[in-house]
Amino acid sequence: MSEKTVVKELKDVTIRFSGDSGDGMQLSGTLFSTLSAILGNEIATFPDYPAEIRAPQGTLQGVSGFQVRIGSHDVYNAGDKTDVLVAMNPAALKVNAGNLKRNSIVIYDSDTFQKKDLEKAGLQTDDPFRELNLTSVQAIPVAITSLTKAALEDMGVDNKIMLRSKNMFALGIVCWLFNRPADVAEHLLKEKFAKKPLVFQANVKAFLAGYNYGSNTQLTASTYRIETVKHEKGFYIDVNGNLATAYGLIAAAEKAGLQLFLGSYPITPASDILHELAKRKDFGVKALQMEDEIAGICTAIGASFAGYLAATSTSGPGLALKSEALNLAVMLELPLVVIDVQRAGPSTGMPTKSEQTDLNIALYGRSGESPIAVIAALSPTDCFDAAFRACKLAVEHMTPVVLLTDGYIANGSSAWKIPTMDDYPEIVPHVVQKFFTGDPKTWKPYLRDEETLVRYWAIPGTPEYMHRIGGLEKDYFTGVISTDPDNHQRMVKIRQAKIDKIADYIPSQEVLGDENANTLIVGWGGTYGHLLEAVQKIREAGKKAAFTQFKFISPLPKNTEEVLRRYKKIIVAEENNGQFASYLQGKFGNLPLYRFNRITGQPFRIEELVEEFMKIIEK
Repeated sequence: MSEKTVVKELKDVTIRFSGDSGDGMQLSGTLFSTLSAILGNEIATFPDYPAEIRAPQGTLQGVSGFQVRIGSHDVYNAGDKTDVLVAMNPAALKVNAGNLKRNSIVIYDSDTFQKKDLEKAGLQTDDPFRELNLTSVQAIPVAITSLTKAALEDMGVDNKIMLRSKNMFALGIVCWLFNRPADVAEHLLKEKFAKKPLVFQANVKAFLAGYNYGSNTQLTASTYRIETVKHEKGFYIDVNGNLATAYGLIAAAEKAGLQLFLGSYPITPASDILHELAKRKDFGVKALQMEDEIAGICTAIGASFAGYLAATSTSGPGLALKSEALNLAVMLELPLVVIDVQRAGPSTGMPTKSEQTDLNIALYGRSGESPIAVIAALSPTDCFDAAFRACKLAVEHMTPVVLLTDGYIANGSSAWKIPTMDDYPEIVPHVVQKFFTGDPKTWKPYLRDEETLVRYWAIPGTPEYMHRIGGLEKDYFTGVISTDPDNHQRMVKIRQAKIDKIADYIPSQEVLGDENANTLIVGWGGTYGHLLEAVQKIREAGKKAAFTQFKFISPLPKNTEEVLRRYKKIIVAEENNGQFASYLQGKFGNLPLYRFNRITGQPFRIEELVEEFMKIIEK
């Protein structure tokens, strides 16, 4: 190594921590991300959980990863290829080999690169870098396991704690490499392990040992600095999508003057919403963990009938189970927020992997004509706004609302400025005593506001507004059970018209990019960051392109067709087999659609997006 380490300035860098599922990669990545956010860097993270949580150690199926991209400018996604990889074993190296940039840095635990470890990873030779064609990377062997044990040997801790601390040694090296302050990292560790002083001491000692090892050995010829972004003044935290969703529900309840209720069954990757809200008794939140998905949504429907802001959280398989009860909420015309954190595949599929799987079930996955509102969050921080908006639509329009997020943005994080709630609109529940202007004696439970077609919310116990509702079809005027065919058609149409009317209360669809472009790139939900960067790169290459990302799915913004008809080519990019493209074509017909679909359980690769989009633009 050189006698003096040079500090180089970088605009952005992508770092990936990778090892076995028990190696603490998620913790290392989270701490590094939080530290970078504290220093004022833009960040985007991608926790990539293993396909098999309890796979045998050292195998490809059990590789856990945490990718973070930090920058001195706007960072919209966690990046494609990796600049720095920390590989705790050969399996981690093999799984991530295809994502390494040329001349990237690979710091690996040489203690785990023995013959038996290489064989577990399916490697055939004793030189994995040559075997994997990684001859252009800067491979840096560090005996992480043995150095961690040496650092902790005088603490009297057992071997288990020693081995669990090696991720902190690796984190220390990376913090040195990127000039992260050790004292701030130590403070974060103290907060993390406040109730486990021995574990804290072991972790911080291992961290400092790694930090000092990098410094004392001058492990690389250069260290790196990412300048602080000039942010608006305010209080910032590193927030993931699930946490932001939980906060959005709480904020909406406060704005609406209602008590928040969540009835849910824990399911990957949505469980953290339930976990967070269960802790929020300080905000009056009532959270019930139920024994199954159906019980979860049914308790929420009961809570809604009783006057709560009611929500339930799930993923795709859970949404399928909730469909009958969701139909009941449609028939009752009660406000309900259903959060679906999408994951990959049918059935149990790949529960730890991200995909845009559930648009069709959100739109159509119920018996009968059963329209609901559907919106999709765009990013981890947008989950707050999306959850807030979902609640507003639900209680003001008396309808179930499905909020679609996905594993990528739910587990991924970015720096988020705590909002000022004065900047958010009021939420006015459509309660009968406020909005019904007639004589209470003439009121019936399915009477509606003439302008919005929204029925009035009569909370049980409200004087003069006693009523019963249920799942059988009701008479339009009297609210009693009806089997009249004409009435049934009228009720079907009025429920659809009520949802269509919501378009009057949501923003118009905005378009970014070149005004005179012939090609429009279209996405929805959590692919926003990847598509936006792809469009930026296309424009930097001298090609014209426009871009729009849909957040409001049902109903679509009022100007949607007008926007789409402007362009000769429309590229709809989705992490499914074309659900949104089919939806748009069905709505408007004869659109010049091109489809880009990837169903890999992984986020889009920007490099691939640019290549494929350019081919279509140049046709």
